[in-house]
Amino acid sequence: MSGDHTSHSLKRISREIVYKGSILDFCCDTVELPDGRQEKWDFVRHRKGIGACVVPVLPDGRILMAEQYRPAVDRMTLELPAGGVDGKESTAETAARELREETGYAAGCLRLLCSIDTAVAYCNERTDIYLAENLVKAGGQQQDEAEDIRVVSCSRKELKEMITEGKIRDAKTIAGLLAWWAGL
Repeated sequence: MSGDHTSHSLKRISREIVYKGSILDFCCDTVELPDGRQEKWDFVRHRKGIGACVVPVLPDGRILMAEQYRPAVDRMTLELPAGGVDGKESTAETAARELREETGYAAGCLRLLCSIDTAVAYCNERTDIYLAENLVKAGGQQQDEAEDIRVVSCSRKELKEMITEGKIRDAKTIAGLLAWWAGL
């Protein structure tokens, strides 16, 4: 890639918080365009700003997935275990905690694969994606009150087919699987 990535011709003039939620703040930015005109742009500030996702690989190569209903898209989804950072924990600690809570497994080895910005056009959320290997059963799931997660194990072939068929559309899940398959 070429070009200067530190300078740009757009300029944020102001940010007004329109609504404060428990996790997200909805903002209206005033942005100056290259020609000098100003426009209003929406921005979603994720209060935690960062979360973690984990690719849990069983000894036989199958991946543990979380199947759950997501009201935002009004359908069941199949996702990698993930969640937001609690307090001052690291994203590695978040990944290990989410793995235990959502699947009942613990990782003998946890390694950072990559970091993604989940929706750069309008949100500041970042997700660190980890590979979890040498999994051991560490008890049952420890779901939050609002969670109803079913653990499913899938082969690489099954996951590729579900992505191709549009059955898996969650960005962090696809990014995590592709990072693992690419050997990052």
